[in-house]
Amino acid sequence: MRPEERIFRNFLVSRDLRFTPEREVVLQEAFQRHDHFEAEELLSSIRKKRKRTSRATIYRTLELLVQCGLLEVVDFGGSSQHYEHVLGHQHHDHLVCERCGRIIEFTHRKLEKLKERICQEMDFDGRFHTLKIFGICERCRGDSQR
Repeated sequence: MRPEERIFRNFLVSRDLRFTPEREVVLQEAFQRHDHFEAEELLSSIRKKRKRTSRATIYRTLELLVQCGLLEVVDFGGSSQHYEHVLGHQHHDHLVCERCGRIIEFTHRKLEKLKERICQEMDFDGRFHTLKIFGICERCRGDSQR
């Protein structure tokens, strides 16, 4: 059994919920992705593979996967939520291009140290943080200069 399946099954059992074949399809599809995805993209991908699950099941299952810590919701502005799986992935932050929507992931040691120092100075037990910097990417800046 894969780690994400074990974690999800245990989470569902702790809440008296079942690990249904439809939930398994959503879990598998979410963990096959290695990018930021929207629920509707997941639905489209599942339907292309001719697997059965409803839109409502996808949205409910994604919420359960977030609650159990396997997925994270990332808000890049706009009208829809994006998800990414976090199991086995190092923490990272995001640069978001306001023109093309490109998302650049980054990790910076000095930023992490600064976060730790701020929490220490404020006597705060920081558990996680998210940072999104919105701007214009190099490609889009280059396009506007041509």
